Amino acid sequence: MRTIRVETSAATILLTEAPEPKVRDRKTGEIAKDTNNGEALMTIVVYIEEGESSLIKVTVPESGASEGLTLGAPVSLPGLVARPWESVFNGQQRHGIAYRAAAVTPAAFPAAMGDAA
Repeated sequence: MRTIRVETSAATILLTEAPEPKVRDRKTGEIAKDTNNGEALMTIVVYIEEGESSLIKVTVPESGASEGLTLGAPVSLPGLVARPWESVFNGQQRHGIAYRAAAVTPAAFPAAMGDAA
C-alpha cells in the first residue's frame, strides 16, 4: 500500500497517552515487531491541532520512544506517514488509516504571534 507523508510543521502535537507496546495478537499478548528489522513496536496517542483537531494513534519503534516524554506536553513526530488499509474481519469489510513515525521526541510549544525574541 502507498504511504503518504504527513506534514506537521504548522501543527501543535500533544502527547495524550504514553508509549505502550503494540500488541499484535490480543489472545496471546504477542508484541508487534517491525517487519524489516524485528524491533518491537510501541503505540502512542497524540492530539493534533492545526485549524481542526484530531486524536490519532501512532506507531513508533521502541528505540524511537524518547525518554522525558510528559503527558499533555508537546512532541515531535519525525518521519510521520499515513498508510490507508483495509481488511475483512469476521466477514465484515474494515478500513482506516494507520500512522507511523520514526520517533516521538519532546518538543516546545510554538511561540505566540507577536512575541519578542
